[in-house]
Amino acid sequence: MRSLKRFLPVLLFLYPLCSEAQKQVSNLKDIFTEEEVLHVTITTDIRNLLAEKKSLKDVDAFIACRFPDSTEIRESIKIRPRGKFRRENCYLSSLMLLFNSNPANNLAHLKNLKLVGACGKTSSDEQYLLKEYRAYKIYNLLTDFSFRVRLIRVTYVDSKKKVSSYSQYAFLLEDIDAVAKRNNHRQKKVVRYSPSGTHCYQTTLMCIYQYMIGNTDWSIPNYHNVKLVVPRKDTKSLPLPIPYDFDMTGFVNPPYAGTSPIFNLEKITDRLYRGYPVTPAEVQIVVDLFLKKEKEILGSIYSCTLLNRKSKHEMAYFLHDFFSQLKNKYRVKAIFITDARRE
Repeated sequence: MRSLKRFLPVLLFLYPLCSEAQKQVSNLKDIFTEEEVLHVTITTDIRNLLAEKKSLKDVDAFIACRFPDSTEIRESIKIRPRGKFRRENCYLSSLMLLFNSNPANNLAHLKNLKLVGACGKTSSDEQYLLKEYRAYKIYNLLTDFSFRVRLIRVTYVDSKKKVSSYSQYAFLLEDIDAVAKRNNHRQKKVVRYSPSGTHCYQTTLMCIYQYMIGNTDWSIPNYHNVKLVVPRKDTKSLPLPIPYDFDMTGFVNPPYAGTSPIFNLEKITDRLYRGYPVTPAEVQIVVDLFLKKEKEILGSIYSCTLLNRKSKHEMAYFLHDFFSQLKNKYRVKAIFITDARRE
């Protein structure tokens, strides 16, 4: 502690290290099982960070985390801009937090975590961020093979005092290795898979979910916004897809989202099923799960106090149309079997 105190004058914006905080973050699971908002301060040379957005260079920063029970912890870390579209079109929207850039850090066990923030600084930008956060939470309701997220209130402070500080909501995204480990799986890399070469139930679930939220911005063969995991000791099992990055969807419907010309959609809120055909029985198992979770899914939107009335209405209206389709057996067959993709 004596050596630590010598650095405090330099780090006045940070809070004192607290042993209780070390206990609270003793493992990665704790970060993503709690629901309370974490308060985080990131202090860095913001102009330098903005200048390095395209180069993807690591930038020095300090991070202070205040937990719901008021315990606090702070670290010196490195951060890196991430996300091709967001780096080119947004402000400080997405960062990689390199907690293990210093092995001596109390939070080094968190390794590298993605911080997903709003594209801009307005309250509307923040609502789109909260919508995307809710998309992850909804997928958590459907399967454990999903990325967990933790909502944070982050304050960005310019260490050079040339850029005004500002605060907004963001969320941390669970690391894929952590997702795989808690499901007794491991990440599968390199091998190129087609959707038909993956786990049937989990892939059908993911594809129908992507249809539900109006997302076409993903690809299993190209590993685009999808990770694959396989059982740790089973070398013959088919990989399971785990999707992420849900901002370019009809569910979120941000102003910067557009549709790819290859899909022939007029607007982002138009749905297109990009799954391959499976048997009616295999589709029905997944459809039954969605219908079983309908009230819980819609309830998670209505009960979210951070979403304004307009956002709740838009999200619920978009999902009501989806659930209406699921309750029509002819529409289910047409969408998920007859009109499913063949190539």
